[in-house]
Amino acid sequence: MSETGSPSPIAIPAILGRKVGMTRIYDETGTIVPVTVVQAGPCIITQVKTEDGRDGYNAVQLGFEDIKASRSTKPLVGHCQKTGSTSPKRFFREIRLEHKPTVAPGTTVDVSLFDTIKFVDVVGTSKGKGFQGVMKRWNFGGQPGSHGTERKHRSPGSIGGGQGTRGHGRGIKKGKKMAGHLGDERVTARNLRLVGVDKGKHLLLIKGTVPGANGGLLFVRSSKTIKHGS
Repeated sequence: MSETGSPSPIAIPAILGRKVGMTRIYDETGTIVPVTVVQAGPCIITQVKTEDGRDGYNAVQLGFEDIKASRSTKPLVGHCQKTGSTSPKRFFREIRLEHKPTVAPGTTVDVSLFDTIKFVDVVGTSKGKGFQGVMKRWNFGGQPGSHGTERKHRSPGSIGGGQGTRGHGRGIKKGKKMAGHLGDERVTARNLRLVGVDKGKHLLLIKGTVPGANGGLLFVRSSKTIKHGS
């Protein structure tokens, strides 16, 4: 259901798209609003699952972005052909529903779903930053920069004592903050204001930043925890 109470074609407004980049627009008062442009859809409903069917739960599957059949697999090509699509899709995402879906496979989903939506959640993959030290990865303060520290300013310091801790032995506790891989993980940005919808160009204008680099895949849905205010 949307915020106005009117049902959407897939009960929970959601769509797949790609991050285009950031720009700025002016609101009614002339204030600059930084927005992220998302090329969202159009998507095709490639599968419908129902609780009383063989799947045992209610859901719809979205397919996004056409690709050549030679770059897909035969099972996916056949899966998409059942919906009447002329080409297979590159990305798929399933959306669980509380009630039995009323749409049929092959239905097109576009940004018009978000006409009455004010806030959205955006799911994406953050930028990968490789192997990083504790100062960048965990915001450690580092060693003192004054007299006495020699070429160890960005080191983590003591990691574990030789005596060990009671109940844990001499092994380092699980979850110890150390250097390691940073980024390239699933991130959800919640309660972002949806500033504008361009149906002709299939664009969503979302206030602020969203996860990932330009061109990355995004999953945009109506906010699950609606944030009141700006």
